[in-house]
Order: sequence, then C-alpha cells, then structure tokens
Amino acid sequence: MSNIEFKDLTFGYGDNLIFNHAQINIDDRWKLGLVGRNGRGKSTLLNLLQGKLTTDSTILTDKNFVYFPQLLTEEELIDENNFKNQNVHDDPSVESLSVKITDRKSQLTYYVLNELAEFEQWKLERELSLLKVDLEILWRPFESLSGGEQTKCLLAILFLDEANFPLIDEPTNHLDMESRKIVAAYLKKKLGFIVVSHDRHFLDQVCDHILAIERQQIILYQGNFSTYEQEKQLRDDFELAEDEKLRKDISRLKKTAREKEDWSRNLEATKSRKKRGFDSETKRIDKGFVGRKAANMMQKSKNLEKRMNQEIFDKEKLLKNIEKTEPLSLKYHASHHKILIQFEKFSLVFDKKPLFQPIDFSLKEGEIAAVVGPNGQGKSSIIKYLSGNFGGKHSGFVQLPQGIKISIVRQIYDNRGYLKDFATEHQLDYELFLSNLRKLGMERKQFTQKIETMSQGQQKKVELARSLSQEAELYLWDEPLNYLDVFNHEQIIKLLETSHPTMLLVEHDQDFIERISNQIINLKDT
Repeated sequence: MSNIEFKDLTFGYGDNLIFNHAQINIDDRWKLGLVGRNGRGKSTLLNLLQGKLTTDSTILTDKNFVYFPQLLTEEELIDENNFKNQNVHDDPSVESLSVKITDRKSQLTYYVLNELAEFEQWKLERELSLLKVDLEILWRPFESLSGGEQTKCLLAILFLDEANFPLIDEPTNHLDMESRKIVAAYLKKKLGFIVVSHDRHFLDQVCDHILAIERQQIILYQGNFSTYEQEKQLRDDFELAEDEKLRKDISRLKKTAREKEDWSRNLEATKSRKKRGFDSETKRIDKGFVGRKAANMMQKSKNLEKRMNQEIFDKEKLLKNIEKTEPLSLKYHASHHKILIQFEKFSLVFDKKPLFQPIDFSLKEGEIAAVVGPNGQGKSSIIKYLSGNFGGKHSGFVQLPQGIKISIVRQIYDNRGYLKDFATEHQLDYELFLSNLRKLGMERKQFTQKIETMSQGQQKKVELARSLSQEAELYLWDEPLNYLDVFNHEQIIKLLETSHPTMLLVEHDQDFIERISNQIINLKDT
C-alpha cells in the first residue's frame, strides 16, 4: 500500500484560482471516482499527477501514471517504411499498402495501438474479446471505427499496462449500455485507479470512494456516487436551512439597528433648548446626560451593524458549495404535422451490408424517441441519414415532411472561430446563444476565445447551445450528454420535460433515457 498525497495544493491559471491550499490524500488501492462540475479542476488534477503541469506545492507519490485516452503526437506517427515492415499479421491489405502514412487516423487500428504501447498480440486480442470487440476491427483504418469501438481499443491498451496507475478520463463516452456494463465489470477487478465520469450508474458500479471538487472545497467521501449525492444533499439542505435562519436573523437585526439609531438621534435632539412637549416653565434638559445616553445608544447601533455584517459574511461562506443552475431556453416551434418521422421496414446499407434489422416506427409531434443498440449498429447513421449526411444507401420506406425545420447535435463536430461569427454563420440569436452557454456553465471570459481552443466540454456546450438557440420543429441529437456534467444533465432533463419537443436522439445514459423518452427503438444486428 502507498498513498498519493497533495500537501497544501495551490494552483490556478492567471487570476483563476483552481485549488487553494487543498489537502488530498488517496490510498492507491481505492477505486476512486473524481467528480465535479466542468471547469472545477478535474483535468487539472490529472495533469498535475502526470507532470504535465507544475506546481510549487508538494505532491508525494511513488507511482507512475498512465492516462486514458492516449493520443499519438505528430512525432509518434509512423512512416510508410516502418508501417510496411511490420510482420505481426499476414493480412494482405497490410502488405499491399502503398500510400504514405501521414495521419494516425489513416493507419490500421493495430498499428495505431502498437504506437501507443508495447504488447503481445494475443494479450491485446484477449482484452478486446473481454470487451466484446470483433477482432476484425484491428485490420480496419482507425478512422473507420465508431466512437465506441475506438474507445474500447484505447481501453484495452490501458488495461494491458499493469505497471502504472490508471488515470481514466471519461471512459463511457460513446459506449453503449452493454459496453458500459462490460467496462464497469472489468474495472471492478482492478486494484486501484482514478476515474472521471459523469455517468451515475457507472460510478455506482465501479467506485468505493468519491473525491468531489466543489466550488471552494475538495471533499473525500467513502462509498459510491449515490453515497456522495446523498451526503452532499444533506449538507446542502442543512446549509439552506441555516441560510433561511440567518436571513430572518439579519432582517431582525436590521430592524433593531434602525430602531436604536432612530431612538438615539431623537434623544440627541433633546440637547437643544427646545422643550419636548412642555410649556416654557419646564426646566432645562441635562444635555450631558442626554448626550451620554445618545452616544451609548449610537454605539450599540454600530455594534449591531457590525454583528449584522459579520453574519452576512458568515452566510456567504456557508453557501459556498451549493451549486445553482438556471433553466435552459429552447427555441422550439410545434409543427402542424401530426407525424414528423415515419419509418417502415427501414434499414441503412453500407458497403452492401445492412447495418441493422428493418425497423418500423413513427415519431409524433411532441414525442421524444431514443435509439439504442450496440456500438457500430448504425444509431448515429440514422441521425446522419435524416440530416442528409449518410454516405450509404437505405432500404424500406421513410417519410419526413418537406420544409420542416431541423436542429442537430452531432456526436463529432468541428466548430471553429469566434462565438459571434459562429452565431452569425448559423443565424442564431446571439444573446440567446450566449445566455444558454452561460447557463450551461461557460465562463464569460471564454466568450472571446476561439471555439477550437476550448476544452472538449466547452466545445460540446457550443454544439448544444447552437441547437437550443435554433428555431426548429424537430431535433436530432446524437449523444448530447458526452462531456457534460451531472448538473447539465439535470438542466437538459428539466428542459425536455417542460418543453416537450419532437426529438429523435441517440444516447447511452440509462437514467436519462428512462426519464425523458416516450418510446425506445432498439436496433438489432442483422
């Protein structure tokens, strides 16, 4: 047993302080879930452990760390000769390869993985089999794999490295429900790791400790994510009750302070030669006595004001970890069409092979339908087909009303440029667009940043806010929750529950699907 310890950790970017004298002590045997809102410092903490970021604070550990997902740098890309001289597989497509390899994505998957780590082929195939991956994908171009298939390949490489401590960042992105269960079962057998995820069910399955990065604190919980949520809710309820009590106390203090101040001023006025309701024969008022009395009352008033200000300050400290979110806005316009999508014996065909068994369903106005199924089954392809971006063919019948306004959230996106230009390009209400970004948790200072320089979570918020801010009768959303935190998940759920838009979506989060969908279309293999 050994520990990973941060002593008095202080770190920030410019004026943005992420950690302020934080104390963190982690047992390396724990299956630790690292949670917190986007931008709170989860990736920063992982980068500090890897040495990608430096700090003057002390980090005590004897561990070497391996990170998921691993990516190749330009220097690590293999050239044509190196690629063709590999002899680990007799696939003829490898021997006949004649194009120069200049991009990792154009390489066959086996060689992409071979550049990331050293391994024996049989061990890689074993891990992929445990992850229920068809071994044929090793000899397909990496870019041709689905997002879930790419994720599983990179996870297999991570699991092969038994010497280093795993830092696992968002492993469930792009994974279907069954794959998430498979990965969770595998992680439960690991001795220790740190995993970042926003999938409640996944964290409940794999974690025995939770490290929560909150607004002003880092708090360690023993138990899974549900335990963390329950304990945090109890703390939040206590703080809100204390807040209500303090508000009443402060209101009372303000009233008392005003009364005593008014009384002392009235008493001070009696120091004048004027009589207070008596005739001219009334004897003079003792100004010295009255002055001392008024001064005492004024001092009491000031003491009350000081006490009141201190209680206000204490209240602000008390509420420092309560997360507040605002409701999102959706520019949805109900269609006069009763049925927005009609599929009859419909399937998609790619390279002469059907992607899934024919489906029959209709999506009515105001309904939300979720498409589920294994990775690589064709879920995202349906979204692409309906939006006119599918490169294959289809069989069966499909009908979509002509001229209907559609808004899309893509699984893979390449948004670029400044937000104002982006809004103009997509004909967005700029103020509504920025408002939704702000409600999703994006800082105002990031509004002047180019989209391509933003984090994955921030870029996903841009993609989602674009769709929210477009006038539409039908929404096609492909994995909208990827890279978003649980608070964003709740915002989206509440929005869909109140707006009742017509929507076809692809998503793997079981809790989300159960809460918002009217019907589920389960794609099956041919």
